[in-house]
Amino acid sequence: MPASYAGRGFVEAGGLMSYGADNVDMWRQVGVYVGQILKGANPADLLVVQSTKFEFVISLQTAKAPGIEVPNSLQLFADEVIE
Repeated sequence: MPASYAGRGFVEAGGLMSYGADNVDMWRQVGVYVGQILKGANPADLLVVQSTKFEFVISLQTAKAPGIEVPNSLQLFADEVIE
């Protein structure tokens, strides 16, 4: 049964669609935190950072299997459409 997920990996593995934080951006933020700590910042003084970059991914192949038609307007809104 097609479903939506929070990460693009699930869509790459056969899920219908995902909407969630961009993993590359999250790991970049982790690197910034680690860099600040290695430069001597006190972890308790660092601000909590929330992702601001999200991605929407759709798999047309998964949608076609049960006969789901994904509207063009939704495809245009997606950051990536997997054929």
